[in-house]
Amino acid sequence: MNIITEPYLVQANRWPQSGSQILAHYTDSSVIVYQAYRPGIGHFAARHHYFGGEFSLSRMSWIKPGFLWMMYRCGWASKEGQEVVLAIHLKRSAFDTILAQAVLSTYVETLYGSMENWKQALKSSSVRLQWDPDHDPSGQKCERRALQLGLRDEVLKQYARDWIIDIEDITPFVKQQSQFAREYPYQHLLVPQEKIYPILDSQLAKRLGMVV
Repeated sequence: MNIITEPYLVQANRWPQSGSQILAHYTDSSVIVYQAYRPGIGHFAARHHYFGGEFSLSRMSWIKPGFLWMMYRCGWASKEGQEVVLAIHLKRSAFDTILAQAVLSTYVETLYGSMENWKQALKSSSVRLQWDPDHDPSGQKCERRALQLGLRDEVLKQYARDWIIDIEDITPFVKQQSQFAREYPYQHLLVPQEKIYPILDSQLAKRLGMVV
């Protein structure tokens, strides 16, 4: 697996305990996002390093930069239709492009001015952004918020083919670590190394709904 891992307990002490910040595994050139699919889609993507076959470009597809948020959603690869967990190595420039186009999934008057403006922004954007409670390894809610991004239309087409550096099937790692996620206080649990993703543009951070 081409992902740096670190003990969960080490990272938990470093991560923010509250607020809306993007936690991600990233380098100067790439950002890892996670998705979970049924085998027909997941195995095709991992084998060909792009999304095709049974993958639908006509419906919104959600990506998550937070590993534990993905684990909560897919039940550590145990939920039906989410048995194959993929780590998608995305071009960092593409991830920044996605963020720049994102529109919050909930109305915020100070950002949009009116409900009509927000609805128009949602309609015209190909990226939807949602903040949800992050979760610890056992699935308990945290005060910290986790990010997920919904992609559709032209952005989804570019994501599926043009913006991907690599796709890894990390299901074996997920299955291995799932047993340690059940053993509080998680002394043996390893998770991908994640840090706060820097958003240097204060106006963009505001539009993304980021709160420290």
